Amino acid sequence: MIFFNAIGQVSALGENTAALRGNLRSGLVPPWEMDDTFLVDHRAVPVGAIKAPLPAIPPRHREHGSRNNRLALAALEQIREEVEDAIRRFGAKRIGVIMGTSTSGISDGESALAHFQRHGEWPEIFFYRQQEFGDTSDFLSKFLGVEGVSYTISTACSSSARAIISAARLIRAGVIDAAITGGADSLCRMTLNGFNSLEALSMTGCAPFSKNRDGITIGESAVLFLLSKSPASVALRGIGESSDGYHMSAPHPDGIGAEKAIRQALREANVEPSGIGYLNLHGTGTPLNDKMESKAVSRVFGSETPCSSTKHLTGHTLGACGALELAICCALLDDASLSLPSQVFTRENPLDETLAPIGLVTKPNQKLETGLALSNSFAFGGNNVSLCVGRA
Repeated sequence: MIFFNAIGQVSALGENTAALRGNLRSGLVPPWEMDDTFLVDHRAVPVGAIKAPLPAIPPRHREHGSRNNRLALAALEQIREEVEDAIRRFGAKRIGVIMGTSTSGISDGESALAHFQRHGEWPEIFFYRQQEFGDTSDFLSKFLGVEGVSYTISTACSSSARAIISAARLIRAGVIDAAITGGADSLCRMTLNGFNSLEALSMTGCAPFSKNRDGITIGESAVLFLLSKSPASVALRGIGESSDGYHMSAPHPDGIGAEKAIRQALREANVEPSGIGYLNLHGTGTPLNDKMESKAVSRVFGSETPCSSTKHLTGHTLGACGALELAICCALLDDASLSLPSQVFTRENPLDETLAPIGLVTKPNQKLETGLALSNSFAFGGNNVSLCVGRA
Protein backbone atom coordinates (compact mmCIF):
# COMPACT_ATOMS: atom_id res chain seq x y z
CA MET A 1 0.00 0.00 0.00
CA ILE A 2 1.17 3.55 -0.75
CA PHE A 3 0.97 6.09 2.08
CA PHE A 4 0.95 9.88 2.29
CA ASN A 5 3.88 10.50 4.63
CA ALA A 6 3.72 14.30 4.43
CA ILE A 7 1.66 17.01 2.71
CA GLY A 8 2.59 20.63 2.02
CA GLN A 9 0.44 23.13 0.19
CA VAL A 10 -0.04 26.81 -0.55
CA SER A 11 -3.28 28.12 -2.06
CA ALA A 12 -5.90 30.84 -1.73
CA LEU A 13 -7.44 28.72 1.05
CA GLY A 14 -4.29 28.88 3.18
CA GLU A 15 -0.59 29.65 2.99
CA ASN A 16 0.23 26.25 4.49
CA THR A 17 -1.51 23.03 5.42
CA ALA A 18 -2.30 24.21 8.96
CA ALA A 19 -3.92 27.38 7.60
CA LEU A 20 -5.93 25.35 5.08
CA ARG A 21 -7.26 23.13 7.86
CA GLY A 22 -8.04 26.16 10.00
CA ASN A 23 -10.04 27.78 7.20
CA LEU A 24 -11.89 24.54 6.51
CA ARG A 25 -12.69 24.29 10.22
CA SER A 26 -14.04 27.85 10.35
CA GLY A 27 -16.04 27.48 7.15
CA LEU A 28 -14.32 30.54 5.72
CA VAL A 29 -15.08 31.37 2.09
CA PRO A 30 -12.17 33.53 0.94
CA PRO A 31 -13.25 36.68 -0.92
CA TRP A 32 -12.16 36.79 -4.54
CA GLU A 33 -9.53 39.32 -5.49
CA MET A 34 -10.58 41.40 -8.52
CA ASP A 35 -7.66 41.98 -10.89
CA ASP A 36 -7.63 44.02 -14.10
CA THR A 37 -4.09 43.16 -15.21
CA PHE A 38 -4.74 39.76 -16.79
CA LEU A 39 -7.35 40.18 -19.54
CA VAL A 40 -6.39 41.93 -22.76
CA ASP A 41 -9.49 44.16 -22.49
CA HIS A 42 -8.48 45.10 -18.89
CA ARG A 43 -11.79 44.04 -17.38
CA ALA A 44 -11.48 43.17 -13.69
CA VAL A 45 -11.80 39.42 -13.16
CA PRO A 46 -11.87 37.41 -9.91
CA VAL A 47 -8.82 35.24 -9.24
CA GLY A 48 -7.72 32.92 -6.47
CA ALA A 49 -4.35 34.60 -5.92
CA ILE A 50 -1.81 33.69 -3.24
CA LYS A 51 -0.82 36.79 -1.27
CA ALA A 52 1.50 35.17 1.26
CA PRO A 53 5.22 35.92 0.86
CA LEU A 54 7.00 33.20 -1.12
CA PRO A 55 10.53 31.92 -0.51
CA ALA A 56 13.27 33.09 -2.86
CA ILE A 57 14.97 30.69 -5.25
CA PRO A 58 18.61 30.31 -4.11
CA PRO A 59 21.14 32.07 -6.38
CA ARG A 60 22.70 28.75 -7.39
CA HIS A 61 19.36 27.83 -8.98
CA ARG A 62 18.63 31.24 -10.50
CA GLU A 63 17.82 29.73 -13.91
CA HIS A 64 14.79 28.12 -12.22
CA GLY A 65 13.61 31.39 -10.65
CA SER A 66 9.94 31.34 -11.69
CA ARG A 67 6.88 32.08 -9.55
CA ASN A 68 5.75 28.52 -10.19
CA ASN A 69 8.92 27.17 -8.60
CA ARG A 70 8.63 29.59 -5.69
CA LEU A 71 5.14 28.20 -5.05
CA ALA A 72 6.55 24.67 -5.15
CA LEU A 73 9.35 25.67 -2.79
CA ALA A 74 6.79 27.13 -0.35
CA ALA A 75 5.03 23.74 -0.30
CA LEU A 76 8.33 21.86 0.01
CA GLU A 77 9.44 23.90 3.03
CA GLN A 78 6.45 22.54 4.95
CA ILE A 79 7.56 18.91 4.48
CA ARG A 80 11.32 19.43 4.27
CA GLU A 81 12.06 17.47 7.45
CA GLU A 82 10.16 14.39 6.25
CA VAL A 83 11.74 14.61 2.79
CA GLU A 84 15.26 14.87 4.22
CA ASP A 85 14.54 11.87 6.43
CA ALA A 86 13.41 9.87 3.38
CA ILE A 87 16.61 10.80 1.54
CA ARG A 88 18.69 9.56 4.48
CA ARG A 89 16.71 6.33 4.71
CA PHE A 90 16.44 5.39 1.04
CA GLY A 91 19.30 7.27 -0.62
CA ALA A 92 19.18 10.08 -3.17
CA LYS A 93 19.00 7.66 -6.12
CA ARG A 94 15.82 6.05 -4.77
CA ILE A 95 13.79 9.28 -4.47
CA GLY A 96 11.74 10.38 -7.49
CA VAL A 97 10.11 13.70 -8.33
CA ILE A 98 6.94 13.56 -10.44
CA MET A 99 4.97 16.76 -10.82
CA GLY A 100 1.96 18.05 -12.73
CA THR A 101 1.43 21.51 -14.22
CA SER A 102 -0.34 23.30 -17.03
CA THR A 103 1.42 26.68 -16.87
CA SER A 104 4.90 26.11 -15.41
CA GLY A 105 6.69 29.49 -15.63
CA ILE A 106 4.62 31.01 -18.41
CA SER A 107 3.78 34.06 -16.27
CA ASP A 108 7.50 34.84 -16.06
CA GLY A 109 7.77 34.47 -19.82
CA GLU A 110 4.91 36.92 -20.26
CA SER A 111 6.66 39.47 -18.05
CA ALA A 112 9.96 38.92 -19.86
CA LEU A 113 8.33 39.43 -23.25
CA ALA A 114 6.75 42.68 -22.08
CA HIS A 115 10.19 43.82 -20.88
CA PHE A 116 11.69 42.91 -24.27
CA GLN A 117 9.02 44.86 -26.12
CA ARG A 118 9.71 47.94 -23.98
CA HIS A 119 13.51 47.78 -23.84
CA GLY A 120 14.62 45.63 -26.77
CA GLU A 121 16.38 43.10 -24.55
CA TRP A 122 15.47 40.24 -22.27
CA PRO A 123 15.69 40.78 -18.50
CA GLU A 124 18.75 39.30 -16.87
CA ILE A 125 16.66 37.20 -14.50
CA PHE A 126 14.77 35.44 -17.32
CA PHE A 127 15.76 32.01 -18.60
CA TYR A 128 13.73 30.23 -21.25
CA ARG A 129 13.75 26.95 -19.32
CA GLN A 130 11.52 28.57 -16.67
CA GLN A 131 8.62 28.12 -19.10
CA GLU A 132 9.29 24.46 -19.85
CA PHE A 133 6.80 22.01 -18.36
CA GLY A 134 9.53 19.91 -16.80
CA ASP A 135 11.22 22.78 -15.00
CA THR A 136 9.56 22.37 -11.59
CA SER A 137 10.56 18.70 -11.38
CA ASP A 138 14.09 19.59 -12.51
CA PHE A 139 14.31 22.37 -9.93
CA LEU A 140 13.06 20.26 -7.02
CA SER A 141 15.42 17.40 -7.91
CA LYS A 142 18.43 19.73 -8.07
CA PHE A 143 17.41 21.67 -4.97
CA LEU A 144 17.11 18.48 -2.91
CA GLY A 145 19.99 16.64 -4.57
CA VAL A 146 17.87 13.59 -5.40
CA GLU A 147 18.73 11.45 -8.40
CA GLY A 148 15.72 9.22 -8.97
CA VAL A 149 13.37 9.43 -11.92
CA SER A 150 12.19 13.02 -12.44
CA TYR A 151 9.58 14.30 -14.88
CA THR A 152 6.43 16.37 -15.24
CA ILE A 153 2.99 15.44 -16.57
CA SER A 154 0.83 18.02 -18.32
CA THR A 155 -2.70 16.84 -19.07
CA ALA A 156 -4.49 20.08 -18.24
CA CYS A 157 -6.70 19.84 -15.15
CA SER A 158 -5.84 16.21 -14.37
CA SER A 159 -2.05 16.82 -14.43
CA SER A 160 -1.25 16.57 -10.73
CA ALA A 161 -3.69 13.70 -10.17
CA ARG A 162 -1.92 11.78 -12.94
CA ALA A 163 1.46 12.67 -11.41
CA ILE A 164 0.33 11.05 -8.15
CA ILE A 165 -0.77 7.93 -10.07
CA SER A 166 2.61 7.74 -11.81
CA ALA A 167 4.50 8.20 -8.54
CA ALA A 168 2.50 5.43 -6.86
CA ARG A 169 3.10 3.03 -9.75
CA LEU A 170 6.83 3.73 -9.78
CA ILE A 171 6.98 2.88 -6.07
CA ARG A 172 4.89 -0.27 -6.54
CA ALA A 173 7.14 -1.34 -9.43
CA GLY A 174 10.25 -0.92 -7.29
CA VAL A 175 11.76 1.79 -9.51
CA ILE A 176 11.92 4.17 -6.53
CA ASP A 177 11.26 3.88 -2.81
CA ALA A 178 9.68 7.30 -2.27
CA ALA A 179 8.35 10.13 -4.39
CA ILE A 180 7.85 13.85 -4.07
CA THR A 181 4.76 14.40 -6.17
CA GLY A 182 1.88 16.79 -6.70
CA GLY A 183 1.42 19.90 -8.77
CA ALA A 184 2.09 23.60 -9.14
CA ASP A 185 0.33 26.17 -11.28
CA SER A 186 0.59 29.95 -11.17
CA LEU A 187 -1.74 32.61 -12.49
CA CYS A 188 -0.87 33.87 -15.96
CA ARG A 189 -2.46 35.88 -18.76
CA MET A 190 -2.47 32.97 -21.20
CA THR A 191 -4.87 30.81 -19.18
CA LEU A 192 -7.21 33.62 -18.17
CA ASN A 193 -7.49 34.98 -21.70
CA GLY A 194 -7.75 31.45 -23.09
CA PHE A 195 -10.71 30.53 -20.90
CA ASN A 196 -12.21 33.95 -21.56
CA SER A 197 -12.06 33.25 -25.30
CA LEU A 198 -13.90 29.98 -24.65
CA GLU A 199 -16.57 31.98 -22.78
CA ALA A 200 -15.86 29.75 -19.79
CA LEU A 201 -14.57 32.41 -17.36
CA SER A 202 -16.84 33.77 -14.63
CA MET A 203 -16.65 37.51 -14.14
CA THR A 204 -18.25 37.37 -10.69
CA GLY A 205 -16.86 34.20 -9.09
CA CYS A 206 -17.54 30.53 -9.73
CA ALA A 207 -20.70 29.02 -8.25
CA PRO A 208 -20.56 25.25 -8.80
CA PHE A 209 -23.89 23.48 -9.34
CA SER A 210 -25.88 26.71 -9.08
CA LYS A 211 -28.65 27.65 -11.49
CA ASN A 212 -26.81 30.79 -12.62
CA ARG A 213 -23.29 29.37 -12.79
CA ASP A 214 -21.39 31.03 -15.61
CA GLY A 215 -17.85 29.67 -15.62
CA ILE A 216 -14.64 29.06 -13.73
CA THR A 217 -12.56 31.24 -11.45
CA ILE A 218 -8.86 30.55 -11.94
CA GLY A 219 -6.57 30.23 -8.94
CA GLU A 220 -2.99 29.22 -8.24
CA SER A 221 -1.48 26.69 -5.88
CA ALA A 222 1.30 24.23 -5.22
CA VAL A 223 0.84 20.93 -3.42
CA LEU A 224 3.55 18.38 -2.60
CA PHE A 225 3.08 14.90 -1.16
CA LEU A 226 5.77 12.55 0.08
CA LEU A 227 4.66 9.06 -0.92
CA SER A 228 6.21 5.75 0.13
CA LYS A 229 5.33 2.34 1.50
CA SER A 230 6.17 3.54 5.02
CA PRO A 231 2.93 3.43 7.07
CA ALA A 232 1.14 6.71 7.75
CA SER A 233 -2.37 7.79 8.74
CA VAL A 234 -3.74 8.11 5.19
CA ALA A 235 -3.21 5.75 2.25
CA LEU A 236 -3.93 5.73 -1.47
CA ARG A 237 -6.60 3.08 -1.80
CA GLY A 238 -7.80 3.21 -5.41
CA ILE A 239 -6.94 4.68 -8.79
CA GLY A 240 -9.38 5.27 -11.64
CA GLU A 241 -8.61 6.78 -15.03
CA SER A 242 -10.16 6.99 -18.46
CA SER A 243 -9.91 8.96 -21.67
CA ASP A 244 -13.09 9.30 -23.66
CA GLY A 245 -11.70 11.73 -26.26
CA TYR A 246 -15.15 13.20 -26.87
CA HIS A 247 -14.08 16.79 -27.61
CA MET A 248 -10.96 18.93 -27.37
CA SER A 249 -12.34 21.05 -24.52
CA ALA A 250 -15.92 19.99 -23.72
CA PRO A 251 -16.66 16.93 -21.54
CA HIS A 252 -18.83 14.07 -22.73
CA PRO A 253 -22.38 15.32 -22.03
CA ASP A 254 -23.37 12.13 -20.24
CA GLY A 255 -20.16 11.78 -18.23
CA ILE A 256 -19.34 8.34 -19.63
CA GLY A 257 -15.58 8.63 -19.11
CA ALA A 258 -16.05 10.26 -15.70
CA GLU A 259 -18.20 7.35 -14.54
CA LYS A 260 -15.62 4.82 -15.77
CA ALA A 261 -12.86 6.51 -13.77
CA ILE A 262 -15.00 6.61 -10.61
CA ARG A 263 -16.02 2.96 -10.85
CA GLN A 264 -12.43 1.87 -11.53
CA ALA A 265 -11.22 3.68 -8.39
CA LEU A 266 -13.95 1.99 -6.35
CA ARG A 267 -13.04 -1.45 -7.74
CA GLU A 268 -9.33 -1.01 -6.96
CA ALA A 269 -10.21 0.17 -3.45
CA ASN A 270 -12.53 -2.84 -3.11
CA VAL A 271 -15.33 -0.67 -1.77
CA GLU A 272 -18.98 -0.18 -2.62
CA PRO A 273 -20.20 3.35 -3.41
CA SER A 274 -21.91 3.47 -0.01
CA GLY A 275 -18.50 3.15 1.67
CA ILE A 276 -17.34 6.55 0.44
CA GLY A 277 -17.87 9.19 3.13
CA TYR A 278 -17.08 12.20 0.96
CA LEU A 279 -16.61 12.91 -2.74
CA ASN A 280 -14.69 16.01 -3.79
CA LEU A 281 -16.25 16.91 -7.13
CA HIS A 282 -14.36 18.43 -10.02
CA GLY A 283 -17.22 20.98 -10.04
CA THR A 284 -15.81 23.81 -12.14
CA GLY A 285 -18.93 25.95 -12.19
CA THR A 286 -19.30 25.71 -15.97
CA PRO A 287 -22.68 24.66 -17.35
CA LEU A 288 -21.30 21.60 -19.16
CA ASN A 289 -19.01 20.17 -16.46
CA ASP A 290 -21.47 20.37 -13.59
CA LYS A 291 -24.25 18.86 -15.70
CA MET A 292 -22.23 15.88 -16.89
CA GLU A 293 -20.57 15.28 -13.49
CA SER A 294 -23.95 15.27 -11.75
CA LYS A 295 -25.13 12.60 -14.17
CA ALA A 296 -22.08 10.41 -13.61
CA VAL A 297 -22.12 10.79 -9.82
CA SER A 298 -25.87 10.21 -9.61
CA ARG A 299 -25.57 6.95 -11.56
CA VAL A 300 -22.83 5.66 -9.25
CA PHE A 301 -23.77 7.10 -5.84
CA GLY A 302 -27.38 8.24 -6.12
CA SER A 303 -28.16 11.19 -3.88
CA GLU A 304 -26.85 9.81 -0.59
CA THR A 305 -23.06 10.20 -0.68
CA PRO A 306 -21.95 13.63 0.65
CA CYS A 307 -20.16 15.59 -2.05
CA SER A 308 -19.14 19.12 -2.97
CA SER A 309 -16.78 21.10 -5.14
CA THR A 310 -14.18 23.19 -3.30
CA LYS A 311 -13.30 25.44 -6.25
CA HIS A 312 -15.36 28.28 -4.74
CA LEU A 313 -12.77 28.18 -1.92
CA THR A 314 -9.56 27.87 -3.92
CA GLY A 315 -10.32 28.80 -7.50
CA HIS A 316 -9.66 26.30 -10.27
CA THR A 317 -5.91 25.76 -9.96
CA LEU A 318 -5.77 23.90 -13.28
CA GLY A 319 -2.77 21.52 -13.34
CA ALA A 320 -2.52 21.60 -9.54
CA CYS A 321 -6.22 21.13 -8.73
CA GLY A 322 -6.13 17.32 -8.51
CA ALA A 323 -3.42 17.42 -5.86
CA LEU A 324 -5.01 20.32 -3.97
CA GLU A 325 -8.41 18.66 -3.76
CA LEU A 326 -6.85 15.34 -2.77
CA ALA A 327 -5.00 17.22 0.01
CA ILE A 328 -8.38 18.48 1.24
CA CYS A 329 -9.66 14.88 1.30
CA CYS A 330 -6.55 13.79 3.24
CA ALA A 331 -7.10 16.61 5.74
CA LEU A 332 -10.69 15.47 6.33
CA LEU A 333 -9.52 11.91 6.91
CA ASP A 334 -6.69 12.95 9.23
CA ASP A 335 -8.58 15.49 11.36
CA ALA A 336 -11.98 14.46 12.73
CA SER A 337 -12.70 18.02 13.87
CA LEU A 338 -13.04 19.22 10.28
CA SER A 339 -16.45 19.53 8.67
CA LEU A 340 -17.16 18.59 5.09
CA PRO A 341 -16.85 21.63 2.79
CA SER A 342 -20.30 23.03 2.06
CA GLN A 343 -21.60 23.96 -1.38
CA VAL A 344 -22.73 27.57 -1.14
CA PHE A 345 -26.05 28.58 -2.64
CA THR A 346 -27.65 32.02 -2.36
CA ARG A 347 -30.73 33.83 -3.60
CA GLU A 348 -28.65 35.06 -6.54
CA ASN A 349 -27.12 31.63 -7.14
CA PRO A 350 -29.64 28.97 -6.10
CA LEU A 351 -29.16 25.25 -6.62
CA ASP A 352 -29.76 24.12 -10.20
CA GLU A 353 -32.62 21.72 -9.60
CA THR A 354 -32.49 20.48 -13.21
CA LEU A 355 -29.23 18.65 -12.47
CA ALA A 356 -29.25 14.94 -11.72
CA PRO A 357 -29.76 14.45 -7.96
CA ILE A 358 -26.55 14.08 -5.92
CA GLY A 359 -25.78 14.45 -2.22
CA LEU A 360 -24.43 17.99 -2.20
CA VAL A 361 -23.30 19.14 1.24
CA THR A 362 -25.30 22.27 2.06
CA LYS A 363 -25.39 22.24 5.87
CA PRO A 364 -22.50 23.32 8.10
CA ASN A 365 -20.80 20.96 10.57
CA GLN A 366 -21.47 17.80 8.59
CA LYS A 367 -18.73 15.28 9.45
CA LEU A 368 -17.05 12.48 7.55
CA GLU A 369 -18.82 9.27 8.56
CA THR A 370 -16.55 6.66 6.94
CA GLY A 371 -12.80 6.29 6.54
CA LEU A 372 -12.79 6.74 2.76
CA ALA A 373 -12.94 9.73 0.42
CA LEU A 374 -12.84 10.14 -3.35
CA SER A 375 -11.58 13.03 -5.48
CA ASN A 376 -12.48 13.68 -9.14
CA SER A 377 -10.34 15.50 -11.70
CA PHE A 378 -11.55 15.92 -15.28
CA ALA A 379 -9.53 17.58 -18.04
CA PHE A 380 -9.65 18.75 -21.63
CA GLY A 381 -9.76 15.94 -24.16
CA GLY A 382 -11.82 13.71 -21.89
CA ASN A 383 -8.88 12.94 -19.60
CA ASN A 384 -10.50 11.68 -16.39
CA VAL A 385 -9.05 10.68 -13.01
CA SER A 386 -10.65 9.58 -9.76
CA LEU A 387 -8.55 8.85 -6.67
CA CYS A 388 -9.69 7.06 -3.51
CA VAL A 389 -7.90 7.72 -0.24
CA GLY A 390 -8.59 6.27 3.17
CA ARG A 391 -7.50 6.01 6.76
CA ALA A 392 -4.81 3.39 7.02
